[in-house]
Amino acid sequence: MSVTDRINTTLRKVPVWVLYSIGALWPAWLLYQAATGAMGVEPVKALEHELGELGLQALIVGLAITPLRAITGVNLIRFRRAIGVLTFYFISTHLLVWLVLDVQILSEIWKDILKRPYITVGMAAFLLMTPLAITSNNWSVRKLGPSWRKLHRLVYPTVLLGGVHYIMVGKTWEVEPLLYMAVILTLLGWRVTQARKKSKSRRQPSAGASRVAS
Repeated sequence: MSVTDRINTTLRKVPVWVLYSIGALWPAWLLYQAATGAMGVEPVKALEHELGELGLQALIVGLAITPLRAITGVNLIRFRRAIGVLTFYFISTHLLVWLVLDVQILSEIWKDILKRPYITVGMAAFLLMTPLAITSNNWSVRKLGPSWRKLHRLVYPTVLLGGVHYIMVGKTWEVEPLLYMAVILTLLGWRVTQARKKSKSRRQPSAGASRVAS
């Protein structure tokens, strides 16, 4: 048995609820750290940052599942829905911390969204992500049919906007956000390349058939 087969065999034994449980408790652990002073002199800002970064990391992991399987054979497909739902949960808690603990004054929220471009970009990403979370269930898959896959392609602009938001938050060209964006662009580039290959392979038989017919 190869290393990949062993990894996949082990992964099949891991219940999906374990991932949900760990993911659900993670923001609570971060909140506890912020409340007990473990996040420095600006715990709200630190908590905001940690939750936002966690959400972006989860988005990237979800985007990496298909290329990971294609390139290495490691299969995480059964965890993809859980990762998607948890991503929305992480980003929602990130947003709630900003709304409740950071801005606090409701009248200032809309002003911040319009005045600060990085918040505008982040809110756009959240809005694109919302229908993905709502339709992450078997009923929606059956009800929407082929349209479900088209709808869930919104993950591509979502993760791109998430990467841009992270870069803009820093206000300077910091290395870490740029590395995240490099990974995002690589994963999106891989998908574009694969889509072109599939499109080319579909056209080749028809071109061959037309030559035979002539």
